[in-house]
Amino acid sequence: MTQHDVLQCAQAHATRYLESLPDRPVGATLDAAELRRRLGGPLPRNATDAVEVIDRLVRDVDGGLHNSTGGRFFGWVIGGVLPAALAADWLTATWDQNAASAAAAPAEAVVEEVCGAWLQELLRLPRSTSFAFVTGSQMAHTTALAAARHELLRARGFDVEEDGTAGAPPLRLLTSENRHESLLRAVRLLGIGTKAVEILPCDDSGGIRLDALAVALNASADRPTIVCLQAGDLNTGAFDPFEPACSLAHAVGAWVHVDGAFGLWAATSERHCHYLEGVANADSWATDGHKWLNLPFDSAFVFVADADAHRAVFSQATSYARPVHGVREQKDWNPEWSRRGRGFAVYAAIRELGRAGIGEMVARCCDFATQLVEGLADMPGVEVLARPIVNQGLVRFLDGGGDHDVRTDRVIAAIQASGEAWFGGTTWRGIRAMRISVCNWRTTREDVRRTLAAFQKILG
Repeated sequence: MTQHDVLQCAQAHATRYLESLPDRPVGATLDAAELRRRLGGPLPRNATDAVEVIDRLVRDVDGGLHNSTGGRFFGWVIGGVLPAALAADWLTATWDQNAASAAAAPAEAVVEEVCGAWLQELLRLPRSTSFAFVTGSQMAHTTALAAARHELLRARGFDVEEDGTAGAPPLRLLTSENRHESLLRAVRLLGIGTKAVEILPCDDSGGIRLDALAVALNASADRPTIVCLQAGDLNTGAFDPFEPACSLAHAVGAWVHVDGAFGLWAATSERHCHYLEGVANADSWATDGHKWLNLPFDSAFVFVADADAHRAVFSQATSYARPVHGVREQKDWNPEWSRRGRGFAVYAAIRELGRAGIGEMVARCCDFATQLVEGLADMPGVEVLARPIVNQGLVRFLDGGGDHDVRTDRVIAAIQASGEAWFGGTTWRGIRAMRISVCNWRTTREDVRRTLAAFQKILG
C-alpha cells in the first residue's frame, strides 16, 4: 500500500464519522475494560500494513469516543471543529513544521503574526500586546503569570530568571471563589504555591466583590500581587467587574490577569460584548481556541500588555537557531520550543467565518443555552439555579421529600445513557446541579428540540 492509500483510508473514515454524528449516541458506550481488551495485547513484533492499522484503530475505538464534536454535547465548554480548521489541522500534520522559530517554520511564523493581530482585534485587546499560541488555558495562565512574576519581582530588584525565587519577596494571588482550578495549577508550576492564593467572595451576580478586593489589596499593599479576574465563570458564565477591579489593583501596583477561556469571545458579539467593559485595562489575558472558536484541541492564546516582561521570561539565544531578521521568533514568547504549527488552523477558522460569522456563532450559542434552560424550566420538578448570562446555565432536579442531589445525579446519568445528549454535573454553592454549556458551531434548533424531548421522556 502507498502513502496515498492510507491517507485515502483515513479520509474515508473521517468523512463517515462526521456524517454519522446525528445518529450516534453522544456519549461513549464502552467501558475501560472493553477498550483495553480491544486495544491492548502484546507489543507488536512485526510490521503491519498501514491501511490495516488505520482500519483496526477505527474499529477498536468505536464506542469509546465521546462524540463531543457533534451538536448535542453540552457537558463541558467544548466546541466542535470548523471544516476549514479541521482541514488545516490535517495539513499541519502533513507539512510537519517545527513551529519553534521562523528559521524552522517560515510560513507558520508569519501566519502567527497575522493571526495574533486578528485575534487582538476580534477580542478588543490593545494592539500593542504580545501574544503566544499555547496548548490550552492552563499553559496560557502559566505563561501570563510567569510574565507577572518577572515584572513584579524585577520592580523590587530581583531577576527571577537568573536567580530563581529564593530570597525574593513572596507573591500573592487574589481571585474569586469562582476561579478555575487551572489557575491553582499554574501557581504550583511557577513555584508561587497555592498558599499564596487568597479566595475572595462573589456578589449575587457571580462577580468578585469589589469591597472584598479593596480590603485584600490594601491589607498588604507592598507585597507583589496578582489579581486574577474571570471572564465567564465555568458554571454560570458570570463576569467580574473589570473596570473598577483593574483600577483598584493598579492603584497599588498589582498585576491583573483575566481568565477568559471562553468568555473573552463575548467580545465578538455586539449583544454580549458589554460584559467585557474595561477588560482591556488588564495586564494579561488567556483564552482557548478549542472552545468558542471551534478549533481542534491543543489551541489557546495568551496576551500580555507588557511585551518586555513576556519576552524576558522565554527568550533564549542559541548558536544553532539564529533569528530571521524582521520576523517574530515564536520561541521568544512560548513556554514550548518544538511544537506543532497552531497558527494554520486559527487562520483557516477566522478566514472561514470572518468577524461577523464568529460573532453570530457566539450569539447563536447563547440563544440555544437560554432555550435549553427555559425549556427545562417548563418541566415538572426542574429548578433553575442560574439562567444563562452567555452560554452557561445551571438546573437541578427535585425529588419531592427526597434528596435533590441524588435525584439530579440520576437524571444526569439517564440523559447520558439515552445517547440523545450529554450533560455533566457540578457542585455549585454546596448543591449538585446539571451544567448546560453550548459552545459548538454544529448545534441547531433541532438539536435543542431533540434534547428537550429526551428530558420530557426521562422526567415523564
